[in-house]
Amino acid sequence: MITVVHCLAIGILVFWCGKWLVHAMAITYGKLKLHKKTNGVTNQPRETPYPTVSILKPLMGVDPNLASNLETFFLMDYPSQYELLFCIECPDDPAIDVVNRLREKYPNIETSLLLGGSDVGDTLTDMVNHMTERVGLVHQMPFVCDREGFAAAFEKIYFGTVQSRIYLCADLLGINCHTGMSCMMRKDVLDELGGIQAFGCYLAEDFFLAKGFHDAGWKLSISSQPAWQNSGICDISSFQARLTRWAKLRVAMVPGTILLEPLSECVIVGMFACWAAKILFRWNPLVFFLIHTLFWFLSDWVLLSIIQNGSLPFNKFTFFVGWAFRELSGPYLFFNALWNPAIRWRTRVYKLAWGGVAYELTSQIKS
Repeated sequence: MITVVHCLAIGILVFWCGKWLVHAMAITYGKLKLHKKTNGVTNQPRETPYPTVSILKPLMGVDPNLASNLETFFLMDYPSQYELLFCIECPDDPAIDVVNRLREKYPNIETSLLLGGSDVGDTLTDMVNHMTERVGLVHQMPFVCDREGFAAAFEKIYFGTVQSRIYLCADLLGINCHTGMSCMMRKDVLDELGGIQAFGCYLAEDFFLAKGFHDAGWKLSISSQPAWQNSGICDISSFQARLTRWAKLRVAMVPGTILLEPLSECVIVGMFACWAAKILFRWNPLVFFLIHTLFWFLSDWVLLSIIQNGSLPFNKFTFFVGWAFRELSGPYLFFNALWNPAIRWRTRVYKLAWGGVAYELTSQIKS
């Protein structure tokens, strides 16, 4: 006789199988999609010339690696013209000096420094090549550079497993997963949507920009090259604060995240699945959970290796420790985000309404 408990167990196992399908899709799609040379890079002729590109780079404050990170924009290998638009709100921001030094160093690159605000490699070539006829917005999957220390390994493990798994599957299924790390969009479509100012009420304006393109009938696509982050501040507490802030954004933008995200964690879904397997098949729950965790661990190692596209800067033991720490701390950070929904970014504090609209609570920017 099938009882309510049996139906619940079946539903849990179906969801658990779906999570493994996500693993398989991410690994397969990542292997096929990432780090591939597009037709423009292999010197094959294009039917249309490369367009002129404007790169918008908002800045606020200075971190230890800002100069070297910004310099990569001046050194890009792109067969056509591009311009750099540096946007800084405060006229006394120290980032202005960094930008001006780079502009003097590379006078052949067309640049503009835009001040003010209101309260409202061949990477570029690769992104342009992905801007096909029906694609309106191309974005890059976030990843991190190789750095020393456990905190750096922890960051790389997160972006190469949890983040990339969802990112790749969402792109494969045509779901909006844009995080705003790096993107290219059609200006005429953006103008039709009301321009950038139309999305100024959102703290995660990148997600809603992509949503606007998608709702207008345009496809979204990730490029084959990830966006390599090189933050000057690398420690566990700072990164966990970022993870908590992102969780708050996801909850406000997609309320279903409150239920689905905790159930997507290895430990939580594994515990539910081993209970369901015991109810339906009388399997040993401890053995089931250990096998589940082992295969999850191995799948994440394979996916991270694909994203890295080379040897990892740490050994398997460091990966195990970092992976276990991420899996055990993930649910805590998520529930902590639910407990305190206010978001601190730089020197400002925001509160999000349902739907992602941001309201500033305090402002500590000096005039």
